[in-house]
Amino acid sequence: RPGTRPRRRIVTALTLAVLAVFLWQSAGMGCRWYISGRAPWTNAYESMVYVGWTTVLAGLLFARRSPLTLTLATLMGGVVLFVSNLNWLDPQITPLVPVLRSPWLMIHVSVITASYGFFGICALCGLGILVGLLTGRPNRELRIVGEVSMIIGLVLLTAGIFFGAVWANESWGRYWGWDPKETWAAA
Repeated sequence: RPGTRPRRRIVTALTLAVLAVFLWQSAGMGCRWYISGRAPWTNAYESMVYVGWTTVLAGLLFARRSPLTLTLATLMGGVVLFVSNLNWLDPQITPLVPVLRSPWLMIHVSVITASYGFFGICALCGLGILVGLLTGRPNRELRIVGEVSMIIGLVLLTAGIFFGAVWANESWGRYWGWDPKETWAAA
């Protein structure tokens, strides 16, 4: 088909650009980890940066199945990074309070927060599917990617809740206390 080769080259070039920016962000997160001596997702700013990173990671994982997924993931990752750099989030590296100095915190928060990236992909795929249905052009690949990302997000979220219970037992001597956050997690 005429015009397919230039379009493919543009998609490849843009995918490589997204990959380069993703690797640059990964290096930045690695530097932050090295400087602070802890995982870079213990405050609101770091968590937002990590959510943007996992969203683009999920998009890169699904890019072969649906290039539109990488586009949606890049858009969402960019919005999340934009929000992380607004004035009300403090990017300063600060020491952790003693209760947060646990390897279980690193595991719990990283797994839970990674699930948000996959759920974000699922939500964007759902919107894309809805637009496709309304315009009479349903997209089967988006449906598949949406379902798979929902399953991955659910598995990560479930595992993260269990890791949080282990962390709570280590920190406070109880697995579950029915505080508002734990009650919401059970819902």
